[in-house]
Amino acid sequence: MSRIGKHPISVPQGVKVQVSDRKVEVSGPKGALNIIHNDKVRVLQEEGKILVQREGETKEHRACHGLYQRLIANMIEGVTNGYKKELEIVGVGYRAQMEGESLVLQVGLSHQPKFVVPQGLKISVPKPTQIVIEGSDKQQVGQVAARIRKIRPPEPYQGKGIRYLNERVRRKVGKTGAK
Repeated sequence: MSRIGKHPISVPQGVKVQVSDRKVEVSGPKGALNIIHNDKVRVLQEEGKILVQREGETKEHRACHGLYQRLIANMIEGVTNGYKKELEIVGVGYRAQMEGESLVLQVGLSHQPKFVVPQGLKISVPKPTQIVIEGSDKQQVGQVAARIRKIRPPEPYQGKGIRYLNERVRRKVGKTGAK
């Protein structure tokens, strides 16, 4: 039995869960999410709890058991509390600002990259060197944070670039001077 998949998912107050044939819809104060699961698992709804059961004992069935249990639990957590990722910008003259619905970055490139905020997410810039991404979908928040970081990832010699908050960048020693 899957150690993660066997745990029931509790549904908090204010969250509505609808389970149909192969679709699970979750709605709450922070938004609405849905997922279509495959036929290797069965999702059951009982009083205030969601149970995920697998249909067989093959390797694929066992893998999907824990996967869909965590995906549904993350959806419930997202519509209840939401998810948040923070990025920091390190470098002289590097900064970010919001212009309407797009994030404009000045990170030492020949142009200023503009990142359009996807539907369902909120990006804010509390300080010029800090970016906060918030939303109800955990995967989408993480993906957008990774795409923004990819514009100028931290480099190992001086540490300049866009990094996650509290990310440690392994620094390398530069060239030694000529004798």
